[in-house]
Amino acid sequence: GEVLFDYNADEKMYPASTTKIMTTLLCIESGGLEEEFVVVNAAIHVEGSSMGLQENDSVTKYALCCGMLLPSGNDAANAAAVEVAGSIPDFITMMNARAAEIGMKDTCFVTPSGLDGEGHGASAYDMALLTREAMRNSVFREICARKSANVNFGNPPYARTLYNTNKLLGM
Repeated sequence: GEVLFDYNADEKMYPASTTKIMTTLLCIESGGLEEEFVVVNAAIHVEGSSMGLQENDSVTKYALCCGMLLPSGNDAANAAAVEVAGSIPDFITMMNARAAEIGMKDTCFVTPSGLDGEGHGASAYDMALLTREAMRNSVFREICARKSANVNFGNPPYARTLYNTNKLLGM
C-alpha cells in the first residue's frame, strides 16, 4: 500500500484488459461460483480474445473467472456481467460504485472487458488500488497464480483447459 515511485500516476489512461480485474472481483464477490447457468447469447458475441463460449453454453461463474484471468476472454467478461447484474449497463454501474468504494478517483468503467468505449479509463494509481483489493481475495489470487485451469462448459458441458497468457508465470 505504499507508493515507492510514480510518474503521472493519476493520469487517466486506457486500461484495456486490466479492466477484467474489476469484472472478476465483482463476479467472485457475487457468490454462487459453482452454480451452472446458460450464457446470454447476445453477451458472448464480442470481438477480441475469448475463452471459447458458444451460444447456449452452460458455464459456472468460476469458469468465467478463469476465462477472464487466464486467456483474457472478452466473452467471459460480458457473460459474467449479465449473470451478476442482469445487464451490461447495470454491471457498469456496479463496477463504478465498487471503484468509488476502493477509492479509485480517476476511473470510469464503460465496458466489462476493457474493449474501447467512450470515456473508459483509469489511472495507474487507481489500478494499483484495484489490484491490491483483488489480491486480498483468495479465489482471485488462486486463479491468477495458475498456468492453466481445467474447467467445464459447453452444451452439454465438457472438460476444457484454459491457459494463462501471463508468460511471467513460466519464467
